[in-house]
Amino acid sequence: MTPTFDVVIPTLNAASSLARTLAAVATSGASSVTVCDGGSRDDSLAIARRSGAVVLTAPAGRGGQLAVGVTAGSAPWLLFLHADTVPSPGWVETVRNFMASPVNAGKAGYFRLRFDTRDPRARRVERLAAWRCRTLGLPYGDQGLLIARAFYESLGGYRALPLMEDVDIARRIGRRNLVALDADAVTSARRYERDGWLQRPLRNLFCLALFLAGVSPGIVARLYGR
Repeated sequence: MTPTFDVVIPTLNAASSLARTLAAVATSGASSVTVCDGGSRDDSLAIARRSGAVVLTAPAGRGGQLAVGVTAGSAPWLLFLHADTVPSPGWVETVRNFMASPVNAGKAGYFRLRFDTRDPRARRVERLAAWRCRTLGLPYGDQGLLIARAFYESLGGYRALPLMEDVDIARRIGRRNLVALDADAVTSARRYERDGWLQRPLRNLFCLALFLAGVSPGIVARLYGR
């Protein structure tokens, strides 16, 4: 029998995209869907409750919110998604196939990054993300993360960092234990359209380099502007 999974979604003023993400997981057969909110002032909480999701609150910060969200369920697998990310059609079968293989109990899966725009500049950023994952073993949170609960707990779970919580856990998982899933994470292009398709990736890479060099996550977060 294929193991079951809990979905955990952190939110902070995510009303514009959350309903689509929740709709995508509503028919997935997940044991539970938990939205852990960091103090939204929009309709995020109302949208989550209408969908039937478990709603928790925590201090703002994705790492801490994700760590709290995990506590709401007990399924043997966990799927972390951002509130503006929708897995592509067929993703449930891909997830179930990954969970069904015993060898993956000590690994973690992530989706291919895709943006919800036809802008050719988005394709370049997607290729950069694929290179980063393949070469550095560093998928970002907008690509989702599928991981066995026991493995997640053995790593110490997400840490309450102000930024780079996704990079932090990916480093602890290890490049050899990260697997690209055969499905896309279709993510909002809004921030790239606002900040620039060149400027935002360059800022992200600059902040990543600082973090990997040992600069305090608090300082990196201030430079990032999050």
